[in-house]
Amino acid sequence: MAENSSQNAGPLVRVIGMDASGHAFFQNVHAQQLSRTGAVLASLECQLNVGDVIGVQLADKKARFKVTRVAAALLPQRINAEVQILENQECPWKELVPADAPGATPQPSGRDKRSFLRHKIRFPIEIQDGRNMAAHMQTNATDISGRGCYVEILVPLPLGTMVYVTLWMDSEKISAPGIVRASDPGVGMGIEFNGLDRAVQDRLQQYLDKLDENRLGPR
Repeated sequence: MAENSSQNAGPLVRVIGMDASGHAFFQNVHAQQLSRTGAVLASLECQLNVGDVIGVQLADKKARFKVTRVAAALLPQRINAEVQILENQECPWKELVPADAPGATPQPSGRDKRSFLRHKIRFPIEIQDGRNMAAHMQTNATDISGRGCYVEILVPLPLGTMVYVTLWMDSEKISAPGIVRASDPGVGMGIEFNGLDRAVQDRLQQYLDKLDENRLGPR
C-alpha cells in the first residue's frame, strides 16, 4: 500500500467516521489507487481498525466504505487505509475510473435487478426508539427505498434495535415498526421497514421513483 508522490496524489476527499478511541472525526485526504469498488486513503490522522465503516465524500457525492487494510504512512502517527465500498452504495469517483478498468462493477441485468431501487435523496422521517417510546428523532434519510433507509447520525442506535418509523407520502402518513440492520458509529444506521405490507412498500417505492425522476429531470 504505497503512497504516491504529490503529483499523483489523487482527488481530495472528505473522510467522516469514528476513530478507534470512539471519537468522531473528519479530515480531508487524498484518495489513491482508485477503482469503482475502493481506494487507498492516504495519511489519515485518526486511528482506524480493519472492519470499521466510514463515510467518504467527493464534492457532493458520498458513500460508505469498510476499512479492509491499515498500514503506517510516511508521516509519523498517520496511517494509510485501504477501503472497499459497501453494497448498494454508488462510488463517488466512478467518473474518474474507466468503465473497463479493474474493479469496475458490471451493470445488473435480468433477475439481478432489484425491485426496490434505493434512491439517494433526502427524505424526512421520524424514528422512535422501541426501547423508549418517549425518545424520538426527526431527521432525513439519505438513502431510501420501499424496504428501508439509511440515516446519517454520529451516534446510531445499536444493531438489532426495534424502532418505529413515520414518514409521509404527500399528505398520507405511514407508520410501521422497523429494525436497525446496520449500525456504523460516526456515520449512521440502516433501518429495515419490516412492518410494512407489500402493497404499501410498492406504493412507497413508486412514490420514491417518481420523486427521484422529477429531481433528475428528463433524460
